[in-house]
Amino acid sequence: MPEQNEWEKQAANLLKSELKRKGVTYAQLIEKLADIGISEKEANVANKLSRGKFSAAFMLACLRAIETKELKL
Repeated sequence: MPEQNEWEKQAANLLKSELKRKGVTYAQLIEKLADIGISEKEANVANKLSRGKFSAAFMLACLRAIETKELKL
């Protein structure tokens, strides 16, 4: 399997750091995603974030679910 490229690493790190900043666990993220109509399993989310392989739509949904209004890149 090819290694994560730099963009994937940055996307995963950005989302993980935002979750940490907000104090949201993966289990809590799953609940918050369900509240906005998105069904995910904790293992799937953990895999997506560890690999850095997820869509921009998934990232936006996560950010919306945890009520992130701004990001600093």
